[in-house]
Amino acid sequence: MATNRSARLRKKLCVDEFQELGFELNLDFKEDLDDAAIDAFLDAFLKEAMDAHGLDYVGGDDFGLVCSAKRGSVAEEQRATVESWLKGRSELTKVEVTPLVDAWYPEKPINPVA
Repeated sequence: MATNRSARLRKKLCVDEFQELGFELNLDFKEDLDDAAIDAFLDAFLKEAMDAHGLDYVGGDDFGLVCSAKRGSVAEEQRATVESWLKGRSELTKVEVTPLVDAWYPEKPINPVA
């Protein structure tokens, strides 16, 4: 595809100055947790860590991507807040939160203008 794109197309593709950032999560639950406890954790996670901070979560119960609920990028402060919330939960034995990555094209580096 040509690299000389109009601003409209760059925005539609979420590239260059329209790049959107997010981060990935990898969670390990305690082995003795039942399905009801995991469901309760996920409900609290979606309400307290995602909705309360204008974020969305796409993925399963143990791995996924966090992105902005609206068009745009996740801020480093939001990433740190979610990481802190997760690390304070007793249901988890391990929490991995990646640095911010391109939410649409994770293999591409972050633009300095993003």
